Amino acid sequence: MTASEKSLAVLFVDDDALTRKIFAGVFGGEFTVVTAASAAEAIQLLSAGDHEYAVLLTDFQMPGGDGVNLLRAAQRLHRHVVRLLVSAYAEKDVAIAAVNQGGVMRILEKPLASVSTREVLREAMELYVSQRAERVANERRASALREMAGFLAHELNTPLATVRGSVAAITARHIPDKGSSAGNIVSFREDQPGEVLAALARAERRALYCQSLVSTFVQSARDAYPGATTHSVKASGLVADLLGEFPFEDDEHSLILHEVQSDFELGGRRDLLYLVLCTLTKNALQAMRGHSGATLTIIVGNNAEGHGHILRFVDTGPGIPQEVLGRLTREPLTTKSSGNGMGLVFCRRVMESVGGTIVVASELGKGTTVTLDFKPVALTSARAKH
Repeated sequence: MTASEKSLAVLFVDDDALTRKIFAGVFGGEFTVVTAASAAEAIQLLSAGDHEYAVLLTDFQMPGGDGVNLLRAAQRLHRHVVRLLVSAYAEKDVAIAAVNQGGVMRILEKPLASVSTREVLREAMELYVSQRAERVANERRASALREMAGFLAHELNTPLATVRGSVAAITARHIPDKGSSAGNIVSFREDQPGEVLAALARAERRALYCQSLVSTFVQSARDAYPGATTHSVKASGLVADLLGEFPFEDDEHSLILHEVQSDFELGGRRDLLYLVLCTLTKNALQAMRGHSGATLTIIVGNNAEGHGHILRFVDTGPGIPQEVLGRLTREPLTTKSSGNGMGLVFCRRVMESVGGTIVVASELGKGTTVTLDFKPVALTSARAKH
């Protein structure tokens, strides 16, 4: 049974059976009430998991351990439960111990007044629900960051390997100075003119790309904090950033065409969507290698229904087999000799997080089209969240 399937319950602890029966009768119509006769029984119930306990309301004076000891144990073992103390004693040390040691929200006096007690229970329940929602949101943020960190590590591996390879290639071509130069000239051997400068340029492009990925991750981490302010970006601007920062090989940049049919704003998710665009570009370029005349066209425009927007990647590469096509965004598949196949899965999750969709269509021998569809509701919701 999951937490969402369990009813939120109030655990009332009192050693007097009649008091427990009255409490359950008075408040059981509005709340799920579970009662316990001792601190030991209360801890056992809290640990059993039959209910999701939102509120713990305990008497102060009980045989076998007073209420403060129970509250202290609950704070240590079940810290999310909102804690209340009932006491017939108005002593100052009781109140201080309850607050400092048991982390109580409120101290109620005996005999319990039904109206004021009901208000306190409602307030405690609302507090628990709001805090639970915040915990869920924080866990989602943490989960997204963990997933993005793994994806980022994978994406950085290839360009960093290229940087290392370029540096090693340059080092291998170095000609040691045998005293013939003036001491401020370094010589390198080249099999083809311009090899050393090309290797340096290749290393620089990939280093810049790595920097852009890292800065994207840092921005995502900042955006994960509650209340963080992010800024919208035009779809055309995101494509321009991609074309300016992506580490294209040789003449690959010339294979990219882009059309802005109808521009639109992306709701503050520049960081994640930039990684999506990088992934789709990389996949298309890798698929097109060795296919003369193949191109990739990136289109910014409206969707077919005319009430949403799309970013579309259309390549004229070899296409994707049908038996693989339907599984690409659902499973970690790859059609390449290297890679973990998580790219499109990551893209799908990003699109789902902003309320959009990703659709992959392909035909062998004719190419592949990947469409990022941003519904109007998705864009509005994304802006509202940020």
